[in-house]
Amino acid sequence: MNADLSAWIPGALIPWLVLFVLYGLPLLHVALSRRGGGWRPPAGSRCPFGPRAGWLVMVLMLGPVGWLMFALRRPRRASGR
Repeated sequence: MNADLSAWIPGALIPWLVLFVLYGLPLLHVALSRRGGGWRPPAGSRCPFGPRAGWLVMVLMLGPVGWLMFALRRPRRASGR
């Protein structure tokens, strides 16, 4: 058997690194960010999920595009102005 793994390991780690960077880090950012909203839905909402869970689903489904949507969104203005 060939015990030389030095040529095999970098090639095998590249797909895992891409998955971690493009999906893992954005998911972690949304899960830990203060701007993500609450885990529970707002009062009076019929949706069982909170805003943060919605953002996590969007980042999971859209990958980097979903994360850019989260990172570049505008904060809500107060209704009283």
